[in-house]
Amino acid sequence: MHALARPFIPPTPRRAVESYWRQHPVRADQLARALAALSSAPEGWVWRSGSRKSSGAPLSFRAPPAPFREKTHARGPGYCCVCGQPVFRLGWHRDLWGDAHPNRNATWHGCCVAAWKLWTAPSDHVRHLRRLQNHRCAATGARLGKDAEVDHRVPLFRVWRDAEGAGRTWPALLTYWGVPNLQVINRSAHVEKCGVESAARARLRQAAATERNAGGLAATRALRDSC
Repeated sequence: MHALARPFIPPTPRRAVESYWRQHPVRADQLARALAALSSAPEGWVWRSGSRKSSGAPLSFRAPPAPFREKTHARGPGYCCVCGQPVFRLGWHRDLWGDAHPNRNATWHGCCVAAWKLWTAPSDHVRHLRRLQNHRCAATGARLGKDAEVDHRVPLFRVWRDAEGAGRTWPALLTYWGVPNLQVINRSAHVEKCGVESAARARLRQAAATERNAGGLAATRALRDSC
């Protein structure tokens, strides 16, 4: 029904599936995180950033953690590199055809493709997010203006810093890249929020530097006293 309602009907069933998920990124996000919950994190996997793209590890904390995209934990063709679940015909997440085996030519679910695009480029989906908020600013409650921007409620740098201490594990971490942690706010509110977050990061850096300096002084005194 979705394909037939489009201005230009997709020429193939696979394109129709892709079109459906592209038009419903919020549903794709929910389903992708639910599928990831069925897989759980591979044994021995640790969220870390990589120095090379070839490793598959994210290059910064802004990229969502994806253990099955890393070479050491990839499940290979027929399994989704985002959630780790089997991929069936047309990139579908369920075996509607009764084949009893995954599609060995696929490594992505259609929903996971759409979800990944939402996680990595949420600003491209502002139209859908504005609709979820009834076109109201999540910070002030005012009407969203044309300059409204997408923001993470919990900053990603804080997720990266506190993930281990707070016991957050994959796939629960994906929530911070998904719709539950996304909001659309007016630019003025976004600027103010970014200022508060920048000040908080500066205080953390200053505290860390003070702690390092104190540790260095203590080590120097201990060495001097031992001489």
